[in-house]
Amino acid sequence: MSAEDLSAGQNPHQSVAIDKELQRSYLDYAMSVIIGRALPDVRDGLKPVHRRALFAMRELGNTYNRPYIKSARIVGDVIGKYHPHGDTAAYDTLVRLAQDFSMRYPLVDGQGNFGSMDGDPPAAMRYTEARMTKLDQELVSDLDKETVDFMPNYDNSLQEPSVLPSKIPNILINGSEGIAVGMATKIPPHNITETINALIALVDNPDITIYELMQHITGPDFPTGGIVCGRAGIREAYETGRGVVIIRSRTHIEQHGNDESIIITEIPYQQNKSLLVEKIAELIKEKRITSISEIRDESDRHGVRVVLELKKGELPEIVLNQLYKMTPLQKSFGIILLCIVGNKPEILNLKEVLQHFLEHRRTVVYRRTCYELRKAEERAHILEGLRIAITNLDEIVALIRSSSNPDEAKSRLMTRFSLTDIQAQTILDMKLQRLTSLEREKIIKDYEEILQKIKWYKEVLADGKLLLEIVREEFEKIKEDYGDERRTEIMDEPDEILPEDLIAPEKMVVTVSHGGYIKRNPLSLYRAQHRGGKGIKGMGTLEDDFVCSLYTASSLDTFLFFTNRGRVFWRKVYELPQASRAALGRAIVNLLELGEGEKVAAILPVADLASMDDSLTVLTITKKGQVKKTSISEYKRPLRKGKVGLTIREEDEILTAAITSGHDDILLVTKNGQSIRFHEDDVRTMGRMASGVKGINLMADDEVVGAAIINSDASILTVTENGYGKRTAESEYPVQSRGGKGVLAIKTSERNGKVVGVLTVHDEDQVMIIANSGQIIRMPMNSLRLIGRNTQGVRLINLAKDELVTDMSMLAREEGVDDSEEEGMGSDRSADSDSPDEA
Repeated sequence: MSAEDLSAGQNPHQSVAIDKELQRSYLDYAMSVIIGRALPDVRDGLKPVHRRALFAMRELGNTYNRPYIKSARIVGDVIGKYHPHGDTAAYDTLVRLAQDFSMRYPLVDGQGNFGSMDGDPPAAMRYTEARMTKLDQELVSDLDKETVDFMPNYDNSLQEPSVLPSKIPNILINGSEGIAVGMATKIPPHNITETINALIALVDNPDITIYELMQHITGPDFPTGGIVCGRAGIREAYETGRGVVIIRSRTHIEQHGNDESIIITEIPYQQNKSLLVEKIAELIKEKRITSISEIRDESDRHGVRVVLELKKGELPEIVLNQLYKMTPLQKSFGIILLCIVGNKPEILNLKEVLQHFLEHRRTVVYRRTCYELRKAEERAHILEGLRIAITNLDEIVALIRSSSNPDEAKSRLMTRFSLTDIQAQTILDMKLQRLTSLEREKIIKDYEEILQKIKWYKEVLADGKLLLEIVREEFEKIKEDYGDERRTEIMDEPDEILPEDLIAPEKMVVTVSHGGYIKRNPLSLYRAQHRGGKGIKGMGTLEDDFVCSLYTASSLDTFLFFTNRGRVFWRKVYELPQASRAALGRAIVNLLELGEGEKVAAILPVADLASMDDSLTVLTITKKGQVKKTSISEYKRPLRKGKVGLTIREEDEILTAAITSGHDDILLVTKNGQSIRFHEDDVRTMGRMASGVKGINLMADDEVVGAAIINSDASILTVTENGYGKRTAESEYPVQSRGGKGVLAIKTSERNGKVVGVLTVHDEDQVMIIANSGQIIRMPMNSLRLIGRNTQGVRLINLAKDELVTDMSMLAREEGVDDSEEEGMGSDRSADSDSPDEA
């Protein structure tokens, strides 16, 4: 402000709204970070610091075919001439460009310690040396041919390129990652062969679709290898610029005798290997993974090798699923194709990225051709003057000899032969050796060749197709020189790792108490005994509680819980609480969402529910003798809160449920010893909401206590509450029409008590019999001989006073009897004394 303005009383300060000033200043700062630091240019794939580092190395003559120089010297040139920031930032850039586990195609050839994938830091820059790689030459090639614009450096003392004339699609083959203000980029590396093939396809067909481009670029190709699981995330990223892919480590199983080991040979990109090993070791220590006995890192300069030794009998597939779920052995990689395009940040799809790079190459080749045309024309101009000189050699020599000084000679040459200043000066500077006949012929030949080049350059500049053909040929040359095989495998998306994928299949015994407690234990806890033994304790009970049900199933099976009110719930066996053999377990009311007064009446174990044949049916039977048959497909859509399984009539409850073929024979047995056998075809298939049809005509004081599916060559085991029972051939039970009163199955008396249940058994089967005290006996069926229906049976288990049998369950047929363990075994002779004749 002038002195006159001040004397006039004008205020030298200007009022500015603080909110607008903050907004303007912050936007300026944000754009400075976005453009000048954090995001790569789509044309050369480099951030400013990367570009300046490579340019400084080029200016130092630090090329791949020259000796290494100290990293400190390179960093000094970078921060002193082009990048006025800390030396740490410049050296970190140099280090990353040299790391073969960070860059798919390293741009710096480092000598010394440049860090490791274990997170080890690089040595100080005074100890390491570096130079450009051969591939790097393709980034800076033709930089001196006016192919790109230059701009002043930070102090206007030097010029630096605004972008490099890269021949390689560095934005894709090496990727980039950066966080700016309000935005971020994360571009994965790709295979150079695939990327060049896609560019060639784009040159050949500008209307190519992204799907067609993906036939060439199948997905990211990480320097650390690994496996990309699924193509959906890749397709989404290539189509929209955003997506997520799952990277999984590469592993294999090695067998050493009876021992197995999981070998990890490739880990996900950007994963710290030592932290991965520590994480696995921590999970082993916390016993969250119990299948691994030892972990060793045997990695060396040849590659990654982490050994996980498994305990005997463990399944490697289960262990791997646990590792994928709980460790960085499998991790997600979010893709954001955000680049600087025309000094603006843009999210691009795959085709747009390739198009921008192709346009950059077209521009570079065009500008290079213009430069070469100009240089050729300048050279042709000089050669034309030399051609005139050698054509009029004697006259020119005489003219020069007769001139008093060079200026006079130049002036006379220009006047006599219509030469330009530069042509006349070139003639004066010409050496005498060029006057030989050989040199004269060479000048004529060079002139003719340069004219041909000028013609070619003009044709290229005038024909866009010819220009693109040059670009295409250069792509082919890059592929030939630097193309390689993929390191990362792209596989179809694996099934989601469900909780059951983390559980090893194991035979389990599930026990349920009358008071509503449930638990599971490995079947191996229960020892096989002969009939008449005292058994072992399988579940602790409260004073007024007792075990009422027992089931055997795999830990991956599904349990259908039918309540007394007709509802059904779904639970996996591994979801059931595991407790010690004598523990109570967990109250079912805390496991299922039961209503008031509702309790579990029947439990049906099924294997793979989703893949079961729809021709199979679920048969439900109530205490009042109602029978209902429903297709298994009605139960294939689990609802954790439960569904209606059947409609229960007044004063009735579900007794049991079973999976049937739809054409079996059904046997119902009542507590008073009556039974009826009828074809399952007599019961039509109904929906879940139906209540069923009458299976047996009951007396007023009677109810159904058991049901069995009868197979050929089977026998019927009937057990009473006082520990008696018998095996009877199935042929002794005649087939009748449902709804009748049936025939006698076993004589009931005060001695043997009411009937507890019935099972269809074979000689190789084993049955577990449960008393209300919690005592359990495991009994092979080949120790029971067949006897008739009209008998009271033999003693199966010795019971103490006030003890009663409450339930029984079939064991898996493949389980053998361990005759060596006979602790608490009763006398076979005393059991045999209860013969059918005495009964």
